Amino acid sequence: MLSSLRPSTSLIISRRKNSGLSSSTVRSFVIDDHRRRLSAAAVPRNDSIEGGNNGNDRSQRRRRFVLGMTGGGGVIASLCGVAYLNEYLGGTDGLLRTLNFYSLAIPKYLEYRMHMMLDSPDHVWDKLHEETSRAGLNKIMELQGFYVKSGQMCAANIGNAFPPIWQDTMAPLQDSCPTRPFDVVKSIIEEDYGRDMYEVFEYFEESPIGAASIGQVHRATLRGDGGRVVVKVMYPGVEDLFRGDVRTIKMFCEVAQPVHVPPLIEIEKQFMTEFDYRREARQLDIVRDNMIKANISGDSNSPCAIPRPYLDLCTKRVLVMEELKGGKLADELKRDVKRQMDRTKKSLEKFGHDEKKLEEGFMKEFALGENGPTSDEYETFIKFLDAKRRLSNAYSAVYNLSVGWLPGVTKREYEGKSSLPINHAKLIDDLLYIHGHQILVDGCFNGDPHPGNILLLGVEEGRPQLGLIDYGQVKVLTKEERLLFCKIIIALADEDKELVCSLLKEAGYSSKYMDHDVMYKFARVGYDEDNEELTEGKHIQLFMDHLHDLDPVKEVPQQYIMASRVSILLRGLGHAVHQSRSVAKSWKPIAVKVLREEGET
Repeated sequence: MLSSLRPSTSLIISRRKNSGLSSSTVRSFVIDDHRRRLSAAAVPRNDSIEGGNNGNDRSQRRRRFVLGMTGGGGVIASLCGVAYLNEYLGGTDGLLRTLNFYSLAIPKYLEYRMHMMLDSPDHVWDKLHEETSRAGLNKIMELQGFYVKSGQMCAANIGNAFPPIWQDTMAPLQDSCPTRPFDVVKSIIEEDYGRDMYEVFEYFEESPIGAASIGQVHRATLRGDGGRVVVKVMYPGVEDLFRGDVRTIKMFCEVAQPVHVPPLIEIEKQFMTEFDYRREARQLDIVRDNMIKANISGDSNSPCAIPRPYLDLCTKRVLVMEELKGGKLADELKRDVKRQMDRTKKSLEKFGHDEKKLEEGFMKEFALGENGPTSDEYETFIKFLDAKRRLSNAYSAVYNLSVGWLPGVTKREYEGKSSLPINHAKLIDDLLYIHGHQILVDGCFNGDPHPGNILLLGVEEGRPQLGLIDYGQVKVLTKEERLLFCKIIIALADEDKELVCSLLKEAGYSSKYMDHDVMYKFARVGYDEDNEELTEGKHIQLFMDHLHDLDPVKEVPQQYIMASRVSILLRGLGHAVHQSRSVAKSWKPIAVKVLREEGET
């Protein structure tokens, strides 16, 4: 399992993983390992790759990252009795599963903490990131369950917390988790349907098109109407695995990071609703209907498409829904960047100096900067390229109808709309608007919009459209909760600290001192935005721990935990494509309209 580690490291860890870890032993191990890495590392990393950040910046980023490791492990296993673990984690199997994970997590967590204390140089950290992320992925692939969700959070760069090495290593977990044999899938379908599956499906693709933490997805064609569908099939026994895994992480936080316990209580409750696909199908149907009524979904010109569930074919372990034709958003955006790089290269080779300067200016603007171009700036660039495309096609038409008819002459190809760039800024704006509407207007929203659950449709036709899937974690707010959250969003957008604190108290926030500075920062990070100025240069988790140290949290508004998760996930996606946003400012127009219509202003 630790095959990706260097041999000496594997040996050291294997000798310690089943023994007590005294502080002197840990310190000796890490200092020895620190010296080994210093002597073994080839050359220091070239910081120019990351924009020439100085040593202080890199050191600060290391400190910000270390606690991002703690969601998967900690020293809790050595602090609790076997009887308590056995009862709390769901029996002997759960206990062994927990210890299996901690056999990697404990030494690696402590190693990261010690290297942070030692302020190790960059090339040591890079090597450690590479080794540990690979070992972590192997362990996740072995254990699966909720640990897959943890890896997906890393791949999605939740809270802008993880280095690119970790994001890239964990990326396969977004939709390429380990799968089960087709015989297992077939038996589950036929057990739930009580008949041969081919009485329902005319065609069923045996190889899955994707797999996630609790099940896998297959393409199929319905018998009768020939409708093209996708079929989600839940893995056997996965519910028990999830329950024990979530409690393992919560147990660690109770000892090491109590600030994260209240959110984990709500997240555990919400995750436990995923294990009935009939419920998910009904939730999908409700959200889809809400989006169609709001003209946010329904046709190719609307911002998003949401698949229609076949309710009569859904069971506890089988979900059948309309197939959306498209790729994962992250994959499509990567392909878009490559297309534009290829296009720019050809253009610079073909055209003269003036156009070269113009295109270089545009591409420089698109490639650099924390926030990138706005949606309007993207549209200006796209219109410029579209006009050039049309002119080129017109020239090609004239050429093909004249010179192109001559013997031996190759006709010119026409350039389709799919060659045009995708407006990345508009996609982020649309995602924020869609989920803001679900939360603030409908009070019924998907609490898990991670990148693996977002497709991009219509790219080949030149009409990009978001495809939103996976509604296992739908949260419903009461009218009172929804209107109060609208007020919190408006107060955050207006930067009204006193009003934010007053509304937080009304929502149920409680802390030891009720310090308004701490409360305000808690709300901004939780619901609005995260940037280095706000978090004082700290990793978001370190910053939240810092706030907890200043004023320990007793209660958080449980009803808004999943809304906070949506905000953090969408912000993480925005960071990834250089489209950082204030969620509160994006959602304020929606909130103002809701309160006005309800007579609350």
